[in-house]
Amino acid sequence: MSRTAVGRPMEILIVEDNFEDAQTTIQALKQGNIRCRASLVPDGEEAMNFLHREGVWAKAPRPDLILLNIQLPKKDGHQVLVEIREDEELKTILVVVLTASLVHKTILQVENLQVDGFVTKPVDLEQFIGVVKSLHRSWLTELVMPQLT
Repeated sequence: MSRTAVGRPMEILIVEDNFEDAQTTIQALKQGNIRCRASLVPDGEEAMNFLHREGVWAKAPRPDLILLNIQLPKKDGHQVLVEIREDEELKTILVVVLTASLVHKTILQVENLQVDGFVTKPVDLEQFIGVVKSLHRSWLTELVMPQLT
């Protein structure tokens, strides 16, 4: 039996308080020809409201990938990541950490918090596109379904 991929765009949640960094990230997704729909929230509290579909986010799509800045207002990215990984409904979502310091990478690894990738800021477009395309390919393999005959 042959297989073909189901072709819906990837849902991406960008959690970033710096609008310029968010724009750079969105541009990188466009330049990398990543078929996606991106949602942007400015802090950790809004990220958790989005993920739990609370308030204005009641009809928010479930993201396939979260691009998470570690240094955020209200609730930092580290706390958001801990909450995501402890939640049975959220823990399978792919998370790429955006950080200005590799110290964060070491801390998250020591705490054994599962992260699917790291991108250092300022975002290097080639590195970022490579990480997202790699995750996009693995995401698509999970969506492969048998062809109807």
